Amino acid sequence: MKLKYYTTLIFMISILKITAQSSYSLELNIKTIPTAQITKNETEVGFSFSKDVDSKNKMTNSIGYKSTLLNYNLDNYYSAENKNNFNRIENNLELSHQFNKKTALNLELKTVAAFENNLDFSDVNLFGGAEFQYNFSQKSSINLGIKRMSVFGKAQVLPTIAFYSKLNVNTSLELGFPNTSIHYSNNDRNTFSLNNSFDGEFYKLDQSRTISPNLSAGKISFSQMTTAFEYERNVDRNWFLNFQGGYQFNKKYILTDNRGTTKFNFDANDGYLFNIGIKYKP
Repeated sequence: MKLKYYTTLIFMISILKITAQSSYSLELNIKTIPTAQITKNETEVGFSFSKDVDSKNKMTNSIGYKSTLLNYNLDNYYSAENKNNFNRIENNLELSHQFNKKTALNLELKTVAAFENNLDFSDVNLFGGAEFQYNFSQKSSINLGIKRMSVFGKAQVLPTIAFYSKLNVNTSLELGFPNTSIHYSNNDRNTFSLNNSFDGEFYKLDQSRTISPNLSAGKISFSQMTTAFEYERNVDRNWFLNFQGGYQFNKKYILTDNRGTTKFNFDANDGYLFNIGIKYKP
């Protein structure tokens, strides 16, 4: 009981510090990802805030909770259970320091607790890193960095790159890894986006899953490349609706040991995704 209390306290520290902040947002997303073998349903709630500490320093913090439910559509999998539920609590702290008009340093510390049903300190992982930003002009910049991420379904230190450009008044572009996107707004209320991203995550299982008499696994891992079209509508001054539809490629759902070695492959087919979200932003 004490363990759960202290772990929850770590993630709530940021909320206790934001009572005086004026720039924040609340968001709810519901996503379904069907395939022939497995249907993945995700429900995610998030809260974020940002503050300009002074003319050169900015802080952004977000905390979110995601529930993932797997429905197995076939009867011949490793387990007789038809469903599995996984939980993820994430706190992301970002700090930005502007050295001058051209250069800035962006730091990120992401604390993630990913677990099946029972939360333990061993379920908590630290991610993040640093990026160097160079502004070519007011309309274009490039970010180069290195971060510890889980975009391929396991913890890895990887390089990051992002080239940003404001093509015109209505259109902006981000080109890089792990995210690429183009945004277009025809007015203040509509935003259209085409996004491509690499993303993944892993969860520690409460108990090792026996796959065969001499084979077991302690983690489940997800990874994929997602290409999606997104439409966001500002329905009034503070409320936004978000609709997303797309396709996931190179999808991998696997059971692994603690070192990330594959022990069972679900052979999940590529498939579509659908997401609806609502956001409040004062």
